[in-house]
Amino acid sequence: MTYNIIKEKLSTGKPVMLDGGIGTEVLRRGVRWRQHGIKDAPGVIRDIHLDYLKAGVDVLTTHTFNLTKRNFINFFRDTDHMALIGAAGLNTKAMELCHAAVYLAKEALAESGKAEKVPLAGSIAPVMHLFRPDLSPSEDDCLTHHRECVEILSDCGVDLIFFEGMNNTREAKAALQAAAGFDLPVWMSFVPGIDGNLLSGESLLDAADLARSQGAEAVLVSAASLPMIMKSLPNIINGSPCGAKAIIGRYSPPSWKPDFYPNFVDTDEVSPEKYAQEVNIWLDQGVQIVGGSSGTTPEHIRAMRGMIG
Repeated sequence: MTYNIIKEKLSTGKPVMLDGGIGTEVLRRGVRWRQHGIKDAPGVIRDIHLDYLKAGVDVLTTHTFNLTKRNFINFFRDTDHMALIGAAGLNTKAMELCHAAVYLAKEALAESGKAEKVPLAGSIAPVMHLFRPDLSPSEDDCLTHHRECVEILSDCGVDLIFFEGMNNTREAKAALQAAAGFDLPVWMSFVPGIDGNLLSGESLLDAADLARSQGAEAVLVSAASLPMIMKSLPNIINGSPCGAKAIIGRYSPPSWKPDFYPNFVDTDEVSPEKYAQEVNIWLDQGVQIVGGSSGTTPEHIRAMRGMIG
């Protein structure tokens, strides 16, 4: 099992490197954000995975963040309304795209010759919007949603489940409960706010402790700027595996702007070299798992690999 390679690294205190942004990289390469680009440009998705593998990642992530049935239903009043006026097949569209996304990642692993060395993490987003914890539904709804997502990715043959960008403790607890019935390791990342706590205003320290007590083998912070990540690190570092992934750029709804913005972190452009320097500080503080969120590129990951060795 390829995940055992990662467990060995973590148990011996070695750093583990994740990939960077995938959705923003799709946009950066000129692909329209329609069905995640999976149907329109599968070759581009495969190439992005390959570029991250060539950059030296230890874990590859599926292009399945925000790829859920709920995201299709959200355009309608409810499932009955979707059935009345929606296009045919919307009810199963997310599942089909998830299968295709995992297949593309596995193709890249096979082509790179790293299928036996690099595990595949199945990415699952919050039920609703990443930056809107107030929109998160009831715990029962979260449980149903996340169980469905875990089941799909488990059937696809991922090596671990990665709940990315959890923004409140109620949903985090439901997500971990949903994954408990599957024989897969689970990681979870939280979105911190400007004060270093959870974006919902809840204690990030308590959320991290909750995640670990409910079976998360690693706890990370993600989807936040470099200063926000730095502020949040003391709340997740406790001697067990933890990690961080920062965003670069600005969010301009409905899509992320992949270009770099000099004023985003009140400093110069966040070049791959600068990002790697920041990551080095995280490692010095006790973080083991490092990667990039939206806006980061294979070049950022390559710079990190050069720094880590």
